[in-house]
Amino acid sequence: MDKLVRSLHHVTATVEDAQEDLDFYLGGLGMRLVKKTVNFDNHNVYHFYYGDERGTPNTLMTTFPYKGWGVPVGTHGAGQITTTAFSVPEGALDAWRVRAEGRGLRVEGEGERFGEEFVRFVDPSGLLIELVANRRDARTPWLAPDKSKGSAVRGLFGVTLTIRDPEPTVDLLTRLLDFEIVNEAEGLTRLAVNGDLPGHVVDILHAPHAAQARNGLGTIHHVAFAVESEDDQARMREELVHAGLHVTPVRDRQYFKSIYFREPGGVLYEIATVPPGFTVDEDLSELGRGLKLPDWEEPYRPLIERGLPKVEH
Repeated sequence: MDKLVRSLHHVTATVEDAQEDLDFYLGGLGMRLVKKTVNFDNHNVYHFYYGDERGTPNTLMTTFPYKGWGVPVGTHGAGQITTTAFSVPEGALDAWRVRAEGRGLRVEGEGERFGEEFVRFVDPSGLLIELVANRRDARTPWLAPDKSKGSAVRGLFGVTLTIRDPEPTVDLLTRLLDFEIVNEAEGLTRLAVNGDLPGHVVDILHAPHAAQARNGLGTIHHVAFAVESEDDQARMREELVHAGLHVTPVRDRQYFKSIYFREPGGVLYEIATVPPGFTVDEDLSELGRGLKLPDWEEPYRPLIERGLPKVEH
């Protein structure tokens, strides 16, 4: 089978308050809101997409703010993506520490991993967020009004999966999803797809005694990997089903097509197409400004708008 996965596509989290989420990813991390829509499985809940200027795959963080819907706080643990990392330029972490402190964010840890410095903190919903400083990222950042190009977030760096038994997870990533092992340390395996670059990285944390994760507020719901076309997605689905995995039918997410399945360690994976992208229903300059609904929800717009919390951005 040809190599089909190009990079990470996006990471999706279940979060709490919609306004706090917007304030953190826009004002805190300086990302662009590229789409404000609704959860296609629950139109009473927003779906926010944050990324670079046009929402390029591998720059995207997306969130479902579920405050007020009775969703319990989740538990970080085995079978879950426990850290989401973003890429920043080498030498930028001091400025980010000052910025985090000024916004009252709690620094959870810092150090060096595979020769690159990182700082970790907790977002308002309890997600673990890392900024990884490196000189390998050529992506053009979205420049928020108070951010310089020398420190701005470039996009996703990668994700960390906490896995009790790493071997089946690594096997699936390398045998079926085109990843390669690119680095190892005690208790940690780094894999990358289509080049060892930011936005292409999955770290596997070996955690044989970790408590089982529970989805809920403040947890990552899934990670998506990017393929170039619907044909590539169909080929990949066929290969995954042939390997014995339970894969969903293709689902239309308006801005890409998706399939979903769980890997052996319990983490939910998505395979998402690159096209059509976020300019199918908004001009590039207008991305994220209005509430966009899929055609099948448009007749219910007044009802949906009344049910959503008021937000400013």
